[in-house]
Amino acid sequence: MNLEIPDQLDELATYLAGQPLLALALGALLVTMIGGLLRGPLPFLGGFVKGVGNLGLVAALLLTIAQFARLNTGFDFALPQVGIERQSVEGSETRVAMAPDGHFWIRASINGVERDFLVDTGATLTALAPVTAQAAQIEPSPVPRRIAMRTANGTVPAELVTVDELRFGNIVARDLDAVVAPGLGEQNVIGMNLLSRLASWRVEGRTLILVPNHPQPVEEV
Repeated sequence: MNLEIPDQLDELATYLAGQPLLALALGALLVTMIGGLLRGPLPFLGGFVKGVGNLGLVAALLLTIAQFARLNTGFDFALPQVGIERQSVEGSETRVAMAPDGHFWIRASINGVERDFLVDTGATLTALAPVTAQAAQIEPSPVPRRIAMRTANGTVPAELVTVDELRFGNIVARDLDAVVAPGLGEQNVIGMNLLSRLASWRVEGRTLILVPNHPQPVEEV
């Protein structure tokens, strides 16, 4: 029985390593509780420790709001305010840091409209939320191109469209096929049909590295 405890702790540590927001919240809560216990015998130290714990809880809350904002274009203003690092360009590479939710998010300009995109290597096609397609003035083809798209929630109807330009970092994709499906909610996805256009892409640690065939001048997004 005693031998199982270290294994359980290892499993817990591994799980929390993949859930940084939860780990931060639990750690901050623990520090706050310790501070409360110290308030009696050591008022000054206890107050300080409890204050640190409260700051950690506030940070976890702000990061949770930022994560929600990435999934909801209506709350896009929250991202820069909490200081989440966006992608950067180093040499010929566009580098994207892993977000607190464990995913890679790219800030891109689609036909001149700024939106956040989830990088999904399991998605064959790039996908747009209907609100994004409308804002980017992406019109359906004169000849409707409708498909059935499989998602985690089942099969949903979708329509094939063409994106004139999608730009981020030093990468520009033109005449890119994409799908617009109301069943996807407000989330935008970069799929393999864009990644396959690159010279290469890879993940190193917690960084996604994208290398275009023809690096483009960087524009602020």
